[in-house]
Amino acid sequence: MADPAPHAPTPHAPAAQGSAARGPGPDGPDDAALDEVVRFTSDLIRIDTTNHGGGDGVERQAAEYVAERLAGAGIEPTLLEKAPDRTNVVARIEGTDPGAAALLVHGHLDVVPAEPADWSVHPFSGEVRDGVVWGRGAIDMKNMDAMVLAVVRAWARAGVRPRRDIVLAFTADEEASAEYGSGYLAEEHAALFDGCTEGISESGAFTFHAGDGLRLYPVAAGERGTAWLRLTARGRAGHGSKVNADNAVSRLAAAVGRIGEHRWPVRLTPTVRAALVETAAVYGIEVAPGELDTPGFDIDALLAKLGPAAALVAPTVHNSSNPTVLDAGYKVNVIPGSATAQVDGRMVAGGEEEFTRTLDELTGPYVDWEFSHREVPLTAPVDAPVYAAMRASLERFDPGAHVVPYCMSGGTDAKQFSRLGITGYGFSPLKLPAGFDYQELFHGVDERVPVEALHFGVRVLDDFLRSA
Repeated sequence: MADPAPHAPTPHAPAAQGSAARGPGPDGPDDAALDEVVRFTSDLIRIDTTNHGGGDGVERQAAEYVAERLAGAGIEPTLLEKAPDRTNVVARIEGTDPGAAALLVHGHLDVVPAEPADWSVHPFSGEVRDGVVWGRGAIDMKNMDAMVLAVVRAWARAGVRPRRDIVLAFTADEEASAEYGSGYLAEEHAALFDGCTEGISESGAFTFHAGDGLRLYPVAAGERGTAWLRLTARGRAGHGSKVNADNAVSRLAAAVGRIGEHRWPVRLTPTVRAALVETAAVYGIEVAPGELDTPGFDIDALLAKLGPAAALVAPTVHNSSNPTVLDAGYKVNVIPGSATAQVDGRMVAGGEEEFTRTLDELTGPYVDWEFSHREVPLTAPVDAPVYAAMRASLERFDPGAHVVPYCMSGGTDAKQFSRLGITGYGFSPLKLPAGFDYQELFHGVDERVPVEALHFGVRVLDDFLRSA
């Protein structure tokens, strides 16, 4: 098992073996950037930033690593903490057009837990094997952090400046409530994001192999809202051998069963409509946007025609509620006076009122419920110039790409930054080989990313950030 400490920094990495060395210039990132993105991804993985939730996490070492590499490129980093070791890094790169709005580029430094015994390699080894970087965070999302660092350092070597100001934010605590990360930054340090109108981050612009050689690149232009719930049933405590019509466990179980079996009605947001129309067009299926709202329109029949690509859209055509945690009792012959459950709920934009009304009905008169964590759903326009720029950069480096919008079923730090009026997109470009299941690797075992995907991401990000 590799030493979990990061590699010693290498100021100037050699050119990739078998390629001609190329210095930084106006045509794209140099060979040093392609080497650095791999090393930075590996190094960041080797820094264990596991977020256990409830305030239990340490991002300080990773934040210092990022800050050192920014400072080494002449970019002044600011380190900010709401609590010790829950460290965020923010920096601004001045653009050439002082009248242009700024663009936020953000990525989180924390990762979810990983059990080493389940993995083929140690999850914090950062091992590079057969052209692939392995470890927790390789996809979610130390790869993007590394790509951003590699791009801006290449700019510094070449004397490149983007058109608009670029604000960089490397955050803590995204894998929990964001209380120590983007939430803290938005609430306490909003001035650092002055002028930012749009932002990009994780979970978009990856290759989705849709069958018959079709390569989709879904760019996230929306997120469902987060609605984590705590249910509490109360009843009459008593002996387990006696009849008890006020059994809290029975009341809770009935409510949880109703919630788990509920089928939410279709509620299409503008982003999901656009995703359905554009994805269908890739398959040669013509769907008018207004047709989707026709009474009796069979959304399931349309999804069935989209083959593998249906998986991109199906989770976001309605609200959802999945029971995840049950907690009741302490002894088999004692009926407890209360019982609790947790539910992972998600709300489409415009579906919040329906969600709360339906939960009131499903829980019934004997079970109370409350939000333990709630965040807003997001939508972003797909006819905006910034979206067109993302599409153009992807198509430049993969001429066979079909760029389509989609809505994330979950959420990101874009929710917190939206409080500052920043419209968020998921744009973390990776060109992935067929059979590489990107979405399954999020929070999964044997998380990894191909080196060539990182190189593609650096080129696309460089192109987009210069032109956006």
